Amino acid sequence: MNDLERRLFDFAINGIKYLRTLPNTPEYKIIRYQLTKSSTSSGANYEEAQAGSSRADFSNKVRISLREMRESNYWLRIIKSIDENNDEVLNNLITESSELKNILGTIVNKTRTKK
Repeated sequence: MNDLERRLFDFAINGIKYLRTLPNTPEYKIIRYQLTKSSTSSGANYEEAQAGSSRADFSNKVRISLREMRESNYWLRIIKSIDENNDEVLNNLITESSELKNILGTIVNKTRTKK
């Protein structure tokens, strides 16, 4: 497992663990569901990209991974905006999702320019 695969995996696990601490209200149920999907999908698509059948397949899977990470970052920022207890775990997840977005974006841009 390379460093990016590990970070994406850890991000998903840490996100799921954090979501378990949120209140059980209707709005948080929606956020919990959406964030679980997007955070795990980002890593899963990057995993699939590693076995891409072509450069285009690799690029497409990484692009999907980037979109899902952007969505994860969005949901985390929503939580930060509505949660009065902006704790360190949430801030770390936001920072990590931003860094992962930048890394995935760089990969997408580099594969785009190599065509």
